[in-house]
Amino acid sequence: MEIWDLYDREGNKTGKTWERKFGNYKEIPEGYYHMVVDILVKHTDGSYLLTKRDMSKDVYPGYWEASAGGSALSGEEKLEAAKRELFEETGLTALSMELVSHTFREPSHSMFYSYLAIVDADKDSVVLQEGETVDYKWVDDRGLIEYVDSDLAMKHHNDRYKDYIEQIRKNL
Repeated sequence: MEIWDLYDREGNKTGKTWERKFGNYKEIPEGYYHMVVDILVKHTDGSYLLTKRDMSKDVYPGYWEASAGGSALSGEEKLEAAKRELFEETGLTALSMELVSHTFREPSHSMFYSYLAIVDADKDSVVLQEGETVDYKWVDDRGLIEYVDSDLAMKHHNDRYKDYIEQIRKNL
């Protein structure tokens, strides 16, 4: 069972919680949000980690994504949740984590905190989380942009990194 804290539009805890069930995030009452963290993973050699989502996921099954992440559990702070999600989904720990954006997505009642994580690990040491991810690959700047521009990209995820991605695009 997964319990989420619910927040108001200003990011304050409301004292209410939500029990996650498959697809029920759409039923969160109007004006309430759950915290979601996502993490763009960059290796110290400059490459980025892409992971392929499990087909059993209720959102974007089978899609490649340029982030690890998920919902914060009740009682977690955003950075704590980001570190946990990064480790659970990849087996990696970050040398540093930089907050890149804070956005809202109304249809899913989600409040997103998006981070850039710098890692320095053996690239073959990525551990896939059962039920979450089924494959991974490392790509260079050009490969990241090709992914972002493809029809198989998770546009809502990439939009949260828009300014960062545009900087990479300019440098190509």
